[in-house]
Amino acid sequence: MSKHYDQAYFDRWYRDPKHRVKSPLVLERKVAMAVAMAEYYLGHPIRSVIDIGCGEAPWRGFLKLLRPRVDYLGLDSSPYVVEHYGVARDIRLCRFGDLEVLRFDRGFDLLICSDVMHYVPGAELQRGLSGFADLCPDGFGFLEVMCRGDDFVGDRQGFIARPAAAYRKSFAEAGFTACGSHGYLSRGLREDASALELGAHD
Repeated sequence: MSKHYDQAYFDRWYRDPKHRVKSPLVLERKVAMAVAMAEYYLGHPIRSVIDIGCGEAPWRGFLKLLRPRVDYLGLDSSPYVVEHYGVARDIRLCRFGDLEVLRFDRGFDLLICSDVMHYVPGAELQRGLSGFADLCPDGFGFLEVMCRGDDFVGDRQGFIARPAAAYRKSFAEAGFTACGSHGYLSRGLREDASALELGAHD
């Protein structure tokens, strides 16, 4: 059965209390954590954010509360989202694989890709990831993914149960090194992190 990211989908998973995966309070804490981690490693307040697979852009409001002047860009593959919220919430139409070639006039301080990649087929996933280093060359990545063995509540249609090691390898090849809590350092930030932060082994 094909999957449509239309109004019914977002009503079910983001607004209906019976099915909603996370409450606004949980998301608010997550956004605060991502911003704090990014700014710790950057050494300054975030100025720009790219949100890949942003949906209706629920991150945007909380980001703007914390950093009212932040330059936000959302990307999503849903025509419904772009038609209804594109102008008001700074969202552009984009499939994940398009990131292989899609570029902008600057790099971003914070790259967000939350609850997206475990629905993306393998070949498209690798194409999209190959563009992450150019989109966020000296910034911080918040890459939240569900993996094989994770017991999560939410949309399981189209879920691809990859092992965590596969994502670690793919993210490393894309130029991002894990530093904990779904946080990843670009090559430009990695050199200032300690061995223990990066999970290095003797």
